[in-house]
Amino acid sequence: MAASHLPPPSFAPPRRVRPRALAQPSASSSTAAVKSTRKREAVAVTSPPAPAARRAGEAASLADAWRQIQGEGDWAGLVEPLSPLLRDEIVRYGELVAACYRGFDLDPASARYLNCLYGKGSLLREVGLPDAGYVVTRYVYATPAANGCSRWIGYVAVASDQAVRRLGRRDVLVSFRGTVTHAEWLANLMSALEPARLDPSEPRPEVRVESGFLSLYTSDESGSRFNGGSCRQQLLSEVARLMGEYKEEEVSVTLAGHSMGSALAVLLGYDLVELGLNRSGEVPVTVYSYGGPRVGNAGFRRRCEDLGLKVLRVANANDPVTKLPGVFLNEGSASKLPWGAGAGAYYTHLGVEVALDFFDVRNYPMCVHDIEEYLALLKCPQVKKSKKKQLLNNYKDGGHGVMEAFMAMARRFLEEPRLDLILWAWLHAAMQEDEE
Repeated sequence: MAASHLPPPSFAPPRRVRPRALAQPSASSSTAAVKSTRKREAVAVTSPPAPAARRAGEAASLADAWRQIQGEGDWAGLVEPLSPLLRDEIVRYGELVAACYRGFDLDPASARYLNCLYGKGSLLREVGLPDAGYVVTRYVYATPAANGCSRWIGYVAVASDQAVRRLGRRDVLVSFRGTVTHAEWLANLMSALEPARLDPSEPRPEVRVESGFLSLYTSDESGSRFNGGSCRQQLLSEVARLMGEYKEEEVSVTLAGHSMGSALAVLLGYDLVELGLNRSGEVPVTVYSYGGPRVGNAGFRRRCEDLGLKVLRVANANDPVTKLPGVFLNEGSASKLPWGAGAGAYYTHLGVEVALDFFDVRNYPMCVHDIEEYLALLKCPQVKKSKKKQLLNNYKDGGHGVMEAFMAMARRFLEEPRLDLILWAWLHAAMQEDEE
């Protein structure tokens, strides 16, 4: 298969393409187009929701309710219906993730190719977030094992003194972009479980994660002038430094990422709590995942739960990336496959899910995974609802029954195993292009 006939996809967000979202509105809340659910194997809630947690989504300020918003109580009473305060925080962290795409240089002719276009002091301002309230302290680089070439993957930042008063604590933020280069796609689609072994004193062979994500997290390009170690070494070093600098303050650690970046955020979160770098549980560690894939097996999920890692997954029901890896062997099919269920041989999501539902047949497949589309739906659910009605009316008025039928087939297609064939074709194209 020639690469020129089937180019590998890039999930970097398009230039503000406005979606025609087909959300499934809920009449029970103001977030009509947002459908929030908790997966069967999500983090269990062992106690009833506290009144303070319920008030957090209604009237309390973020400074008063930040612990509930960061996952204390596993977001009980805040997810369905979606709390306005939690929704605002999901959007806020999503914008800080989108900054990674807006600042990434993909021009091969540029001197900054595969790096950030801007310096740490100007990044957030240049990408349209001058009032974000964070100071970027370090850029983070990762090395896909497929070609050993280091590239910019995100940044570490800390809340400014002014933002601390609004947030209620000193927030240490790590933000990751998703997959945009061929080598990253190769790493992402390895789809094999292997022991994480991030704590040398206690390897825990039952805790297994996807090999491509683990490789991206731990690989090191020794000759890089940027890296200063693997992605993991850079992150652990900087987070530990900031934790030490603000040891006298109330601190939270927030890890936010899209697509591949959400997998790195989950791995970092697990690493921090496994090593006890969160002051042995005193500091809450929360992952905000946008369009994220599965990262590990049931043993990994259980260990993250035991250590108190909080993961909030924002996922479009029509996004194929959220169904990978493990299209066949996953938390839903494990009960039907007893030979694999007890061996930790299947992938599973972890955490609590905020489920979205949008689809645009005119901009498929990119729209269903684009973080800008995720954020647009969260910001303006009522606008999305009206656009859906308008789009359907246009089809009916114009006699486009075929288009409506096609949209229904496309939705069903995303749920079928044939999705693996598409992704394999993308992978094959990426390999062909890298060889040329």
